[in-house]
Amino acid sequence: MVESDKAAAPEAAAGISRVAACIEYRGTAYRGWQRQQPGVRSVQEAVEKALSRVANHPVQVFCAGRTDAGVHASCQIIHFDSPARRSPENWFLGTNANLPPDISLVWARPMGLDFHARFSAMARRYRYVIYNDPVRPAHLAHEITWNYRPLDVERMQAAASVLVGEHDFTSFRAIGCQAKSPIKKIHHLRLVRFGRFIVLDIRANAFLHHMVRNIAGVLMQIGCGERPVEWTTEILEARDRRAGGVTAPAFGLYLVDVTYPDRFSLPERYLGPHFLAPLNELDD
Repeated sequence: MVESDKAAAPEAAAGISRVAACIEYRGTAYRGWQRQQPGVRSVQEAVEKALSRVANHPVQVFCAGRTDAGVHASCQIIHFDSPARRSPENWFLGTNANLPPDISLVWARPMGLDFHARFSAMARRYRYVIYNDPVRPAHLAHEITWNYRPLDVERMQAAASVLVGEHDFTSFRAIGCQAKSPIKKIHHLRLVRFGRFIVLDIRANAFLHHMVRNIAGVLMQIGCGERPVEWTTEILEARDRRAGGVTAPAFGLYLVDVTYPDRFSLPERYLGPHFLAPLNELDD
């Protein structure tokens, strides 16, 4: 018996079932995913309260990746354990009936106890959405990042190319980042212009605190001509956050996908956010 089976055996004997689910949310009104001190709103707390009502007992939720204050998700994967016998439809309908309007449960399905939303994940994918226009938009104000300066997407893509692969991303991590290692592997980093939107699409095995927002901040400075294309190479090689430029706002950032081994057979859904639905999905 492997270690995960040993750990799962007592729970299985007690009649505990594991459920995986997908959550989407607008993060504007929350201090991030993680449960906070009393009186501070978090996505986790809202989701746990809704699930607990359906389960009729306190539920603790584990997520694929903790998002910061103001950050959104169109595909946050979670799991929780419960002795309650509920169908996927019961979890889906009951939870959504108890969630606030800026959080939705997309699907729920039973899983084996060897599944873990965080530790079973192989990769995570984010999209950073920039609205590039001289006029500040009145709509989507907290769901996009506005940049009034004309941005050259080709320059941004050229600058981004050096970040693909496995590197030490110390220069792109927040000072208070608690990750054990700054070495991460970016699978792809692409920029696409879609009307007045510029979408930064990035997939990696894992991310450091503020890593995507720091990359976005650097690329916007290069895109508007303030810095040369070679600046990303200089920052990467410096291995020093002080060389890394500005941190882009949280508003434009979305967790859009999490990759797991095929054996878990999780449902697939189109990449978000919803207002970019006409944009063709980028190939992996």
